[in-house]
Amino acid sequence: MSIHTKASKEPDLGTSELSTPDSIPVVGPEIIKQRNYLRWIVSTASVVIFLIAWQIYARGVSALLIVGPTAIVSAFGAMISNGEILSAAGASLKVLVTGFSIGFTAAIPIGLLWARFKVVDWVIQPFVSALFSTPLVALVPLYVLWFGFGFAGKVAIVGSFAFFPVLLNTYQGAISVDPMHLDLAKVFKASEWETWRHVVLPSCVPFVVAGLNVSVGHALTGLVISEFYTNASGLGGIVLTASSTFQTARMFVPIVIIVALGITLMSGTRWLKRRIAPWAAGRTGR
Repeated sequence: MSIHTKASKEPDLGTSELSTPDSIPVVGPEIIKQRNYLRWIVSTASVVIFLIAWQIYARGVSALLIVGPTAIVSAFGAMISNGEILSAAGASLKVLVTGFSIGFTAAIPIGLLWARFKVVDWVIQPFVSALFSTPLVALVPLYVLWFGFGFAGKVAIVGSFAFFPVLLNTYQGAISVDPMHLDLAKVFKASEWETWRHVVLPSCVPFVVAGLNVSVGHALTGLVISEFYTNASGLGGIVLTASSTFQTARMFVPIVIIVALGITLMSGTRWLKRRIAPWAAGRTGR
């Protein structure tokens, strides 16, 4: 008696619907270029529409409350001619660069040590928790008392505002290192320095750059606050004096410059991330 079995059908790899590398959509450089161009058009159009709407609305409102972009441009030209805005911008930029540099330069090594060594964690954790939970604006009078109303006081305020975002992001990056990578470093008998150089620091780079991006905004906030609280100089000083005399167009000029400076610096940190951590930038498409 013959036994007949139903032969199992082997999958035809040549005609099957299985996913193959060829079926995965690949975004080519031309598509990326078109997407960037479309994004630029949409962004530019939105800004233009906003400025037109602002100008139209300002015509029906008292100039003491709000002025249109054309009035701001006119005031900007006058302040450029007499050198007032250039001098103020130079003074503010000097404070910003110095304070920001000190803040993130101090934050990165402290964040790394905090994450890598338990003793450091035990020592600084209470202080970081206390300071981070305290609004920094409340500490500004202390900075003025300790460092004075001049350049040093402003730098201390800006530096403290820039410090914490970089510190916390660096710490988060250092504790987020894949344990498997650390184990592999031990297997290959890597020294502490080699572990830092080849494992810990590369893992921290995207976090540090993200912290810099956040820190830029905080530093600008600290800059304006420092110029309000001290001797009313720089861009913040112009905002303060112009608002007190109801010179609305003059008041808007330094505000627009600060906004433009913030956009430029944050774009710079995103560019830096693409340059030094392209694997992280690729996850967000930026």
